[in-house]
Parts: sequence; C-alpha cells; structure tokens
Amino acid sequence: MKTPDLIVIGAGAAGLMCAMTAAARGRSVLVLERSNKPGKKILMSGGGRCNFTNLHVTAERFLSANPHFCKSALSRYTQWDFIALVEKHGIEYFEKETVNGLSGQLFCQQSSKLILAMLLEECRAAGVEIRLNCNIESVSHTNGTWVGETTSGGKTPATIANSSDQQAPMPGFHLSTSQGEFSSEALVVAAGGLSVPSLGGSGLGYELAETFGLRLVPRSAGLVPFTFTDSMQAICKQLAGVSTEAVLFNDRQSFREDMLFTHRGLSGPVALQISSYWQAGETINASLLPDQKVLQHLLNWKQQHPRTLLRTQLDQLLPRKLVLELERLWWPELAETALAEWPNVWLEAIAQKLERWSLKPAGTEGYRTAEVTLGGVDTRDLSSKTMESSTPGLFFIGEVVDVTGHLGGFNFQWAWSSAYVAGNAV
Repeated sequence: MKTPDLIVIGAGAAGLMCAMTAAARGRSVLVLERSNKPGKKILMSGGGRCNFTNLHVTAERFLSANPHFCKSALSRYTQWDFIALVEKHGIEYFEKETVNGLSGQLFCQQSSKLILAMLLEECRAAGVEIRLNCNIESVSHTNGTWVGETTSGGKTPATIANSSDQQAPMPGFHLSTSQGEFSSEALVVAAGGLSVPSLGGSGLGYELAETFGLRLVPRSAGLVPFTFTDSMQAICKQLAGVSTEAVLFNDRQSFREDMLFTHRGLSGPVALQISSYWQAGETINASLLPDQKVLQHLLNWKQQHPRTLLRTQLDQLLPRKLVLELERLWWPELAETALAEWPNVWLEAIAQKLERWSLKPAGTEGYRTAEVTLGGVDTRDLSSKTMESSTPGLFFIGEVVDVTGHLGGFNFQWAWSSAYVAGNAV
C-alpha cells in the first residue's frame, strides 16, 4: 500500500485505535511504527495487566493549559464504549481496590496482551496495514514545506527548509521513511511522548508539530517517582520497600493513596499522582495518618498507656521500620521515655509533623520511568471535536497533546477518545 487515504505515525494505544476506527469507515490506513513491536507501553502497563480505563472519567482528572479541551472527545467516546469493546472480545476484567475506596481502575484479569490483541484484531479485520521498524526521515506537505537535512544526511522533522528548487509534491502528505516513500491525504501523529524511551518514547511528535507551525506547551515528566539528595535520601534507602497509606499535598492538589519508599526516594501511586502537580524546588507535604485526630491519639495514649513508649503505640498505625526512622529523626532524646513523662507541647509537635511532614525533593527520576509526558502540542492549535490541527488533514492524538490524565487508566481513556474522534474525522 503506497497511497493510503490515511497514514498514522505510531502503533501505540492511540494510533491503533485511530487506525481501526478510520478503517472501519472504509478508509485505507497505513500505520508506521519505529519499534519492532506494536503497543509496547500497552503490554507493560498496569504491571502487565493494563489499566485500560477508569469508571470515573471526568475532565477534572486531566491536566492541560485548557482544562475544557478534553471534554468533547471524552464525551463522544466514553469509558463505557471501550468497556463494551473489551466485553465484545470476551476479555475478563476487574476493578482494583484502593485504600480510599474510590478506585474505578479497570484491569485485565489475565494479561495486557489481550488488549493489544484486541486492537490488532480490529485493525486486521478492517484492513489496516502496519509496518514495524519504520523510521520517519522526512515529512512534507502540498504547501511546499519540506524538512531539513540531518548531520547524518537524512532528514528530520525538526526544521523547515525552503525547497522551491525541488519538484512540487503531489497534494497531501509525503513521508520519506527507512522503508520507502509514502503519501496520503491525511496524517495522524500518534507518536506518544518522551516518557519511557526504552518502550519507544521520543520527541518525534513534537518535532512534527513545530515543523507545521504548531505551538508547544513546555514538557516535563509526569506520574514519576521523586528523588532526594539530602538526609531524606538516607532515610529512603533505610526504608526501601516499605509502603504506607498517606496523603501527599501541596498548594494545588492533594492525593491519598499508598506511598512507597525506594532506594532513590518516594514512589507509589500517591507520589506519582502529586508529581504531576510539582515543580522543581517546591516542597510537598505528607500526612502519615489520614483522617486521624493525631494529637488526640497521642494524648489518649499518654493517659491510658502512661508507661509505654511512643514507638510502641505508633506501631499500631504505621510500619515499624518507618516508626523507628521517625523516632531517630523527630524524638531521639525521648526515644526511651515513657509517655507519662512527655510534655504535652512535645506531643503537639510530633502530631504536627505526622500531619504535615515537609519534604523537598531534589527532582524526579525523569522520563526514564515517567508514565506520561506533561505538556505537548498546544490545544489552541487543535480542534477539540476532531483533533485536527491548523494544517488541514493533519491530526495529533494521545500523549503528544497537552492533555495528561491522573494515574488510574485516565491516560488510556484519553488515547481511546482522542483517537476515536480523529478516526471519525479523517
């Protein structure tokens, strides 16, 4: 297939969804994927079980410079639509239980391979052609815009060169790839973001956007573990593997889920969630005993268990290793002092720390382990109804767009929804 109606760059969640949707409408579709396998991030997601959507999808669960942009696509292809597709293929799934009881996260009962197989089967049935190990070398359009040369002699979508001396291209989009030349009426960029480069993450989509004059919102790693370089790093190393329910919060957002200490810092769902609302140099706060009247607990223990140690009582509420580290950090001089001898002012101070432990990350683990890329193609240059850009026939969908979901299946739902509306518009 050399002249399909549509070329989709990227065989991930959004790319495959868009391809099968467009092909089901009778469009001839070619998908070009730089990796050796389609859907690598699908396979790795959710611990190999693919958290494919969430029962509680709302616009408030997404970050964007325009928080209203995602509403149209999410309403036109909902979580219920994708669930129906999953059920049509007989894939068993379950809702994950979480500490706050508000999960809504849906996972495959068996394997994420089933979600990928479902998408590939839908593509096959609709006649989609998928080419793997295909690198995009240059892209051009009928307006005479050709991309520039790289230092290695190839072409890159990062720059625009005047090509008036070259033969004018035929109407549509023209791609030079490692597997030959391809042309199409429409082009959908579903190249993903910068997250997890080992699974195919790259900046290609952003480079293509810039090539065609679209604006970009600054990008950064999202849903990513924190790292520390101060004394907190030593504490995290000591506690590596310890997990506890906590609330992490700052001035902009608050999340309550499990927090996991690692050799490098803090991870777990609650750390990943707040990371999307954190900026370098800022402090985050941890409440280690959510919903508890901490000071009242401490005063009651002093009255009811006057001969016990504080760590003995806290062991009932927090992991012992964590309690011992907090003891060394906050009350080493009273470690062996019975609660009866504690001044109330000290108990008040400990209560405040347990409710608001101030932490200042040195940074995050970056794109290497980030689940998503924040920022991306500016939604001001895209149609919320079709995902078409200011260049007619050029669409951007999925992670490459400045729409990023919370942890818990929301980013997959954005992939399905944005891909669906684009697939029905091309």
